[in-house]
Amino acid sequence: MNNRLQRFLAAKTYAVAGASNRQHKYGNQVFRALIAAGRETYPLNPAQDEIEGHRAYPSIADLPLVPEAISIITPPEVTRRVIADAIAAGVQHIWMQPGAEDEQASESARAAGINVIDDGSCILVLLARQS
Repeated sequence: MNNRLQRFLAAKTYAVAGASNRQHKYGNQVFRALIAAGRETYPLNPAQDEIEGHRAYPSIADLPLVPEAISIITPPEVTRRVIADAIAAGVQHIWMQPGAEDEQASESARAAGINVIDDGSCILVLLARQS
C-alpha cells in the first residue's frame, strides 16, 4: 500500500461527502464501510437529516469538528465546492472516489498541502483487504 493511502487510513476522524440513505448508492456503502472498520465518521449531505442512524451535516463547516480525512463521492462540480470547504477547514487528507475526481480541485488541495488520492482507486477495495 502506498504512503498516501496509509496516511489517509491512519486518520482518526472522517467525513463522507455524498453519503446517502440509499444502501445501493456508493456514498452509503463507503460510509457504512468506514463505520464498520471502527472509524469515527460523519456523513455530509445537505438533503438529509440522518444517514444510517447518524446525524447528517450539510457541509464540513457544520460538523462538530474538523475531520482529518474526507472521502468524496459527489459529481465533480460538487467536488470542487467540497474541496474548497476542506481547504478552508484544514482537512489533511482527501480521497476522491472514482467519478468524483476534478483536476483543478486536486491541484488546489495539493497546493494547500493536503494529501490527495485521486487516481481512481476505491476505498471499499482497500477496506475490504484490511478486514
